[in-house]
Amino acid sequence: MRYYAIGDIHGRADLLAELHGIIAKDLMSFSGASTIIYLGDYVDRGSDTKGVLDQLISSTIGTTRVFLKGNHEEMLLEFLEHPMKAQRWLAMGGVEAASSYGVSGTDVRRVATALAAAMPKTHLGFLRGLQVSYSADQFFFCHAGVRPGVKLAKQDARDLLWIKGDFLNSDEMFEKIVVHGHSPVDEVDIRPNRINVDTRAYASGRLSCVVLDGSSVRVLATTARVTFRAKLRAWLRDWLR
Repeated sequence: MRYYAIGDIHGRADLLAELHGIIAKDLMSFSGASTIIYLGDYVDRGSDTKGVLDQLISSTIGTTRVFLKGNHEEMLLEFLEHPMKAQRWLAMGGVEAASSYGVSGTDVRRVATALAAAMPKTHLGFLRGLQVSYSADQFFFCHAGVRPGVKLAKQDARDLLWIKGDFLNSDEMFEKIVVHGHSPVDEVDIRPNRINVDTRAYASGRLSCVVLDGSSVRVLATTARVTFRAKLRAWLRDWLR
């Protein structure tokens, strides 16, 4: 089995379409089975959350597809249920996501109501059906990472969606190699115990994918197109989130 793990998309439907084309070309010379794993954070920040979800739902690339939940999907769903309690989502990229559905405004409750009405049922069903992890062969896929010292089967969902420092700073050799996103890096970070595939696509223009085929590890990515100012603004936003 060959695995293609795609990092955080964050509303960049244009980059997702480009990367799907790159993967499809890569698969042309491969006759075996392939699984495409999307590591979460499909929504927010970029300008076309709606377009991203449309593509994911209709995708036929690869033999099978696995869709994981990111913390931004969790925040969006919480906002729709409890807008006043979860209104921080708007400041973390939710404004852009709502705008892609034609929804705007400053009244939090009205925005939540309008967004719930504007989102197709297929989009809501897709978001509500996302899983938090996927384990296959020597790899464990999740959005953010795992809690060191805890068996993979016992990981808490919140850690799988949100963890940062304790995981990123750990040299622990987990039961499997953890493939994740959530914590932006300039280039795909390949380490003995984990692989980080989040290359800040929404701002850098580089949406990355790691190709795992037995002991082989390769990287596919769109071509980065970004100004220094946009990169600095994105770095500050990530640091403050």
